[in-house]
Amino acid sequence: MRVTQGMIATNSLRHLSQSYSNMGKYQDQLATGKKINRPSDDPVVAIKGMYYRSNLTEVEQYKRNLNEAYQWMESSEAGIDHATQVMQRVRELVVQGQTGTNSPSDLKAIAIEIGQLKEDIANVANTQVAGRYIFNGTKTDSVPVTITDGTISVDMNTDAFNVEVSNGVNLKVNINATNVFGSELFDTLQSLEDALNSGTLESGDDFLSKLDGHYDIMSAERSEIGARYSRLEMIDARIQDQEIIASRILSENEDADIERVITDLTIQESIHRASLAVSSRIIQPSLIDFLR
Repeated sequence: MRVTQGMIATNSLRHLSQSYSNMGKYQDQLATGKKINRPSDDPVVAIKGMYYRSNLTEVEQYKRNLNEAYQWMESSEAGIDHATQVMQRVRELVVQGQTGTNSPSDLKAIAIEIGQLKEDIANVANTQVAGRYIFNGTKTDSVPVTITDGTISVDMNTDAFNVEVSNGVNLKVNINATNVFGSELFDTLQSLEDALNSGTLESGDDFLSKLDGHYDIMSAERSEIGARYSRLEMIDARIQDQEIIASRILSENEDADIERVITDLTIQESIHRASLAVSSRIIQPSLIDFLR
């Protein structure tokens, strides 16, 4: 095959163009820190990157769900804690009302305070997190306890409100609010208030027994949510580990080895300069050049 000057020139230009392309690729990797800038650069890396990025996005969503679960559980625990403190105060007032030194006006004053404490518990039962009632099961848009002129009416939903905190793991984040803010509690407080307003507290021991029963139920509910909170913390720790692993795998798949890229770019620049020098020598002037 006869090799002409034009063939030599064409091949030299093609190789120089390829050399420019290689240097451009290395410069892009240095600028972006990524192995590829378009799927066509390496389809295998691009496909794996989509899969790893999907895993990382899933983990990030679970972290947001965990934050919501923490809010619900911590707010629920705080509500129970407040309710138990109120019950302790009510018990103190009942013990105080049982002493024989109280006049009818003293008992009515105690009744007024118990009425305020009753409404305080009702307000706690209507606690909201992000605009949703946390003590009304799955009916988070409905008020569980209504206060009308001192009268308390309870309409609570007890269904489990679940949050997906991991792949296939749904954790209940609410409590059975009827065990803490049920109608039986408000009936007991209302009966106690009525007895005090009547000027006598003959059945004080019965009220104390009922109050202790309500307190025990609240404590049991608090213990249950504490156990679920401990499980939530363990799931959170596992999700954090998954995030670290997913981020590392994604980085290993997509991030460029900067030291190697710099070395490859330096080598490619040396090759390119040599190609330019050789091409300038082997591409001889044509007849047109002599006629100029």
